Amino acid sequence: MTHEAAGVPTTRNDEDRQDNVPQGNDDVQDVQQDEAGNASGTQDADSRPEARLARAVQVAEQALIEFEIAVETFRVEVENFSRLHHQKLGPMYTRLDELDALIAEARAAKTGDPEDERKAREARAVVMPMPGVDELFHDWMDTDGLSPEAAAMLTEQPVRPPKRVRPSEEARRLYRELARKAHPDLAQDEVERQRRDEFIARVNAAYGRGDVELLKELVAEWEAGPVQPPAPLSESEELYARLEWLSRRKELLTVLAKELEDGAIGSMLRMAPDDPDQLLEDIAEQLLGEVSRREAELAEMTR
Repeated sequence: MTHEAAGVPTTRNDEDRQDNVPQGNDDVQDVQQDEAGNASGTQDADSRPEARLARAVQVAEQALIEFEIAVETFRVEVENFSRLHHQKLGPMYTRLDELDALIAEARAAKTGDPEDERKAREARAVVMPMPGVDELFHDWMDTDGLSPEAAAMLTEQPVRPPKRVRPSEEARRLYRELARKAHPDLAQDEVERQRRDEFIARVNAAYGRGDVELLKELVAEWEAGPVQPPAPLSESEELYARLEWLSRRKELLTVLAKELEDGAIGSMLRMAPDDPDQLLEDIAEQLLGEVSRREAELAEMTR
């Protein structure tokens, strides 16, 4: 309701206030337009393909983290259960193997059958501990076979030091050429010095072996210049590359999880995920029963 409609005379102050009202309305409209524009700009930014791709990457990263946590948790459970399984049930399995060997030997002694004797030997071989390679050969052997010292002792030949390599003239020429071109003191900055240091170390190693072909390759490598860094990826390319890496990582974890689940211990854990300790107790009880039956069988055979 205006002053005129209410019968109130218009004052100077009223006129001043009325003069100011339109400006206030314009300011409000400007603010509203700015807010609308900002909101529209935000929506436009969020609707960009890169923005949607970035959100997909974030979701994939969180999902992978949760998956890794689950796989690692299961791996630790499998490892702990395997240790407990070995500690608690290992002696029982050993006792069963020993009883099997004794029963097979008793049967072979009674029958004299060559087949029974063969089975007895196989059963006893299962029980007998197998010494390690180091214990058998006292470091005479490694993954490559006999060590040079062992071979020399077995063949009654003295152990000889390796023949000294004398670089050829061609090797010396190539070495001097590379040293002059790639010497670290010619570097203009620290990065270049480090590159030259690493390169010269490779040159020295090749020269020490007298490897002419490798020195030639190093000459060609130096002449080609430093490897140029790859062109920077666009935002979309970086995001797609990240998604591909996350996908490959998930595939590897899936394979690991499958191996854990399909293993003997993992299969046992799946049988009693809520109470694996009770599962061990149940298996131990079954093994004790097997031990008792085999002991009774052995006693009957040796009576």
